[in-house]
Amino acid sequence: MKNITEGTDFNFQEEVLQSDLPVLVDFWAPWCAPCRMVAPIVEEIANDFSGKLKVVKLNTDENFQTASLYGIMSIPTLGIFKNGKLVDSVIGAVPKQYLLNKLKPYLETIN
Repeated sequence: MKNITEGTDFNFQEEVLQSDLPVLVDFWAPWCAPCRMVAPIVEEIANDFSGKLKVVKLNTDENFQTASLYGIMSIPTLGIFKNGKLVDSVIGAVPKQYLLNKLKPYLETIN
């Protein structure tokens, strides 16, 4: 997937918490139907905001430590991180415009 980084328990600190850009983290699992529904939207956002927003997908089945640390109880959860902190999140499959409205305050410029 172009413009999307695979997150793990091992690289989360470096890829998300130490990122200079705001980060959208898609907490998902392969068996989760709503996760599959939101995946194309996450991919579009990754492409639309390349260079302005970092997008990381974290499989909660394989990386339960990180999911547990952030209290992820339902997936998909889309977490918005800025300056190393979880600043907002969206639970469930949501329309693209809803997600863009959530992201807007954390992006320096948005088209």
